[in-house]
Amino acid sequence: MKRKWLALAISGSLLAGAGGGYTAGQWFLQKDKAAPARQETTGGTSNMPDLAKIAQAYQLIKSSYVRKVDEKTLVEGAIKGMVSTLDDPYSVYMDKETAAQFNDTLDSSFQGIGAEITKKNGKILIVSPYRNSPAEKAGLRPEDVITTINGKSTAGMDLYEVTTRIRGKKGSNVKLGISRAGSGKQMTVTVKRDEIPLDTVYSKMKKANGKKIGYIGITQFSTDTATDFAQQLEKLENRGMEGLVIDVRGNPGGLLSSVEAILKQFVTRNKPYLQIEERSGHRVQYVSKLKKKKAYPVAVLVDKGSASASEIMAAALHETENYPLIGARTFGKGTVQEAVPMEDESIIKLTMFKWLTPDGHWIHHKGIAPTIEVKQPDYFDVQALQISRMLKKDMNNAQIKTAQQMLKSLGFSPGREDGYFDIQTENAVKAFQFDKGLPATGSINQKTADELEKSLYKMAREEKNDLQLQVTLKVVSK
Repeated sequence: MKRKWLALAISGSLLAGAGGGYTAGQWFLQKDKAAPARQETTGGTSNMPDLAKIAQAYQLIKSSYVRKVDEKTLVEGAIKGMVSTLDDPYSVYMDKETAAQFNDTLDSSFQGIGAEITKKNGKILIVSPYRNSPAEKAGLRPEDVITTINGKSTAGMDLYEVTTRIRGKKGSNVKLGISRAGSGKQMTVTVKRDEIPLDTVYSKMKKANGKKIGYIGITQFSTDTATDFAQQLEKLENRGMEGLVIDVRGNPGGLLSSVEAILKQFVTRNKPYLQIEERSGHRVQYVSKLKKKKAYPVAVLVDKGSASASEIMAAALHETENYPLIGARTFGKGTVQEAVPMEDESIIKLTMFKWLTPDGHWIHHKGIAPTIEVKQPDYFDVQALQISRMLKKDMNNAQIKTAQQMLKSLGFSPGREDGYFDIQTENAVKAFQFDKGLPATGSINQKTADELEKSLYKMAREEKNDLQLQVTLKVVSK
């Protein structure tokens, strides 16, 4: 394609809490820097009569509205209005200030909560919290709906307003109203903001069935991800790796150039690893030059937090080389955005293309089904415990039901899970409190609730409890 791009974006969601609203799914394919979009059209407005109507409305409001209106405000509002009518959460307008903040947060680190968000059906949705981020530690999960921020409804907010309200200084708190499918009610989650590093690749050599199995986790595809991946892959191969697990669970996306560079190490030239479809229906295929695939088996771990660039990787590895996908169905983001600079340094990020899998499938709003589906233990999905008052014997409510589920998962049998606080539940609470060095009152206060969540989070992070990983290691080590 001859188009000059500033950037090719395969995700339009935002990283909540990033300084200035970081578009974490911006997978930039660096080409020649695009010239700023012109604010005039050759031939004037005579060839575009609707622009005359816009000019008429502008002059009417400017000259006759009951209060004086800033000219810049009117222009900005007109652009935002045009973009919003597209009803596309991935197409957004950033004014000069927002664009500058956006560009400042494309690498290094930022202060926030570490959660990727998007807008779907008018709702603000969490795509995925980052691994070990404040958002993950607070119990936020993929597909949680953010309904309020510090008590203010998110209804009518765009993604940039949401991220502006969520972001903040390290050490400060933000209260999010969360609606979670299956919970039946809203809860409030307090998240303490922190510095979120963008180290995106981590690796380890594991043992399975007596074989050395390399493991590489990718949290997102950023500027240095492909280089870091290549270095860590080489180290694992030099140590005699006999199989590889690539983990993109909870990975919301990143730079297209990064995922391409990684794929070219695994995908042979027999098939395109990616197809981009223009509005006309014309497709551009991207093909690797690799002649021979890896000598060892490879498998990919995916879940509902794997989005965009992660889905490009998963689809490419499976449909070109038949590498298995293990875990849960992915998020489903199949459009491509181009971020175009305007003359005043503002940016319009517009959906311009679809991306298709090697076999020509469009996974938008569908996701990619794993070849081997593996459900994590139930305690991975236990609701966050919200305490408005102390929970004690003979009470009956949803918070007690959640506490009973947590106690059972941690090995302290409450006897029941229906929300009624009976004597056996009280004894289970006492046993847990004694084990954690807390006063064994048998009642659940905020400190006990916090310790329950902390213990469950720690348990979920233990490798032996990660069933998806354990199955994947068995598959690769056969």
